[in-house]
Amino acid sequence: MIDFLVIGGGIAGLSAGARLSAHGSVVLLESEEALGYHASGRSAALYEASYGLPATVALNVASGPYHRTKNGGYLSPRGLLLVGREEDEARFRHDLDDLGLAPITVDEAMEMVPVLDPRRVAFAAHHASAWDIDTDRMLQDFAREIRRNGGQVLTRHAVTAIRRTRSGHGGAGWAVEAAGKTFEARLLVNAAGAWADKVARMAGVEPIGITPLRRSMARLPAPGGMDVTGWPMLMGAGETWYAKPDAGKLLVSPADADPVEPHDAWADDMVLAEGLARYEEMVTEPVRRVETSWAGLRSFAPDRALVLGPDPDCPDFVWSAGQGGYGFQTAPAASRLLCDLVTGAAPELDAATVAALRPDRFRS
Repeated sequence: MIDFLVIGGGIAGLSAGARLSAHGSVVLLESEEALGYHASGRSAALYEASYGLPATVALNVASGPYHRTKNGGYLSPRGLLLVGREEDEARFRHDLDDLGLAPITVDEAMEMVPVLDPRRVAFAAHHASAWDIDTDRMLQDFAREIRRNGGQVLTRHAVTAIRRTRSGHGGAGWAVEAAGKTFEARLLVNAAGAWADKVARMAGVEPIGITPLRRSMARLPAPGGMDVTGWPMLMGAGETWYAKPDAGKLLVSPADADPVEPHDAWADDMVLAEGLARYEEMVTEPVRRVETSWAGLRSFAPDRALVLGPDPDCPDFVWSAGQGGYGFQTAPAASRLLCDLVTGAAPELDAATVAALRPDRFRS
């Protein structure tokens, strides 16, 4: 019997599987043909420690040393630049405090991003403490850790059924059907992203209310043919849009968060056009061409905090869900906490943060 069966091959499942693989046998099942196919493969890939709810920020901060040093480090400098119009002052001030940014002049902002329009940009703020994450290498490194510890990472293994079993010694477990095979496990880890509640229902566990929210993205040619490599991530006040350099191009998102059913997401043309217009309003270079577009599903619990640990009504069913837009930046500490809660080790995070992340908070 497998010790830990992980459903989901995104950053949540791979990081959890890697941590648990030091404590027993691990098999990870991913329905798609590649790891990180859905939300993890469509991430903005930014480490911004002050971004999120207090419990999320605690995970971000605790993940920092891992991001900076493990396997040579996963971070490279990016920085964050917030801009706003005159009418955005209230939202700008809120973001300024929330993200710990320092106000700068419009001229200073234009030195960083020359296409900003001084006729529209009334406020600007910046800090250097935002970093690109090498997300693909992180996914692969966690997968390698599972395999190095004797575990299996199986793609094209969509789960079709889950049922309870009992061993000959009277112990409870799980039988999971996938790709025509049956996997028996002592403990089940639900890291299925947008499908997390569906997996819970298949297992006869009460769903939490995980809601997938669509986030769209467009890749544009570099504005005016400029070298955008050193530009910071650029965000509109109130997170109404953002833009980020990527391989010599510019990624622009309307920062949409529309609730949808779990599916292989695609960008809504109208939503994308509205977001591009909000970006375009703040710059001097018009959007002449969209090279490609896509969307991902950012999945949130009702209180928008991550859900980590054993289900209180079914302790051998473990949640690693609700990562929202924070999956990569929280993964080192989130997976460590999940492993501690499963193995009975004392968590490094404070008790209030742990309580804000456990699934217990949703059970009366």
